[in-house]
Amino acid sequence: MWAADGAILPLDPAAPADVVRRLLEELRPAAVVDVDGEHVLTGGVDADDDVAVVIATSGSTGSPKGAQLSWQALDASAAATRERLGVDPSDAWLSCLPWQHIGGLQVWLRARSASLPIEVQPRFDVEAVGSSSATLVSLVPTQLVRLLDAQVDLRRFRAILLGGAAAPAALLARARASGANVVTTYGMSETSGGCVYDGEPLDGVEVEVEGDDGRVRIRGPVLMNGYRLRPDLTAASLDGGWLVTADVGSVDSGRLVVHGRADDIVVSGGENIAAQAVAEILEEHPDVAEAVVAGVPDAEWGERLVAVVVAGAREPGLEELRTWVTDRAGSRSAPRALVVVPRIPRLPSGKTDRMAVRAVVQESSDGSVG
Repeated sequence: MWAADGAILPLDPAAPADVVRRLLEELRPAAVVDVDGEHVLTGGVDADDDVAVVIATSGSTGSPKGAQLSWQALDASAAATRERLGVDPSDAWLSCLPWQHIGGLQVWLRARSASLPIEVQPRFDVEAVGSSSATLVSLVPTQLVRLLDAQVDLRRFRAILLGGAAAPAALLARARASGANVVTTYGMSETSGGCVYDGEPLDGVEVEVEGDDGRVRIRGPVLMNGYRLRPDLTAASLDGGWLVTADVGSVDSGRLVVHGRADDIVVSGGENIAAQAVAEILEEHPDVAEAVVAGVPDAEWGERLVAVVVAGAREPGLEELRTWVTDRAGSRSAPRALVVVPRIPRLPSGKTDRMAVRAVVQESSDGSVG
């Protein structure tokens, strides 16, 4: 199915028909193959320029793009991960992430590169993960939370790669207190998955922070060739061998600290506020289980900061959370409205569905101005 001189576009077999149709229209594969026994839907891509796989980006903020990755980039990523984690003769990978996302596909590629066995679980299941004999696994934060809530002994894993979304400090502290060896990863489809582990770039990868907005730029053999059928987006994203990401960050003692996406910066009252940083502060509150923060237009402030939270044991109030944030980050970072939801909208990859969050904020009548 995956020819040496061909490329594939892995698709979500559970995706709605309209989503699949839109992807096929925009990325135009040469053929579509439905492999029921493998629960995989792939598009055979007639691609040039040494493309092995086209990964459709999450589409959390708009139309998805097709990141074209070569075998050289994928192999470089797998080899760098192996070098960073080391090798144990008893190692085996556990696959419980969707293979249509780079994080899930890379589990298979890493196992293949190191000739390691791989245990494939068609979907994430807490009990199945708890009984696995694998020593290496990739998870997203939501999965880690569920494993911790179920009191799964995570010490069984030699390393847990955690990516796909920013991991709250409280979650990392909780996991490490349980004895889990969690390695935070930063990367994206365009970098063949995680390319920065615990803030330190993998071998061969360079990271810099440039510009007034602190935009994160990445260079190295793991980068994509470009976006399928979008030379305009490719030219805007690849600059002299560097990938210009949508993230802003800083370098602290040689380690990359990602503050959030450039479009997650909310300008309220003339102040730039990192929405992700505010969300992390909110999640430290004892009555907040999860939180995201978004900005909505406001006649007085330009943008108004709105907190969207999942309550813990009790439902917190707006003024309570404003005081909590003010005490830790100043009044300018305090949300001016609050929306309480039963769950945070997420994409299949585990990332926050930012478009859905903004829709919730705009449509809700519960967000009162403080």
